[in-house]
Amino acid sequence: MTLIRLKFHSPDQQGKAQPRQIRVVLRRTPTADAILQALPFTATVQTWGKEVMFDCPIRAYREDNAVNVVKPGDMAFWADGSCIAIGYGPTPISRHGEIRLASQCNIWGDALDDVSLLSSIAAGTAVYVDHDQEERS
Repeated sequence: MTLIRLKFHSPDQQGKAQPRQIRVVLRRTPTADAILQALPFTATVQTWGKEVMFDCPIRAYREDNAVNVVKPGDMAFWADGSCIAIGYGPTPISRHGEIRLASQCNIWGDALDDVSLLSSIAAGTAVYVDHDQEERS
């Protein structure tokens, strides 16, 4: 089992940085392999409804099993925009409470932590993506 960690650094109400993190178990997919090879990297979060997304320094093709409706904890990669997308609730195009991404995405990992913590992450927040150090020890 290969783990990586996403660390979001956003200020609290007093302006102090409050890191929030999500550990991710990688699936056995070409996209997951490419992301693992690109580590570490830093990006800036954008939001769209109850979805956060950020640039990822890889190029990947849309895999045959790509989907646009996901469940909380699915880690998605939008091949057309080279972005990681994490849905934690309805987006502007969702129907009946589903989590619908803008287009089909490759699912490359599964969050071990509750992705609803992303509701406190604002656009412009920095995210640092790296190997999970606890796993490497």
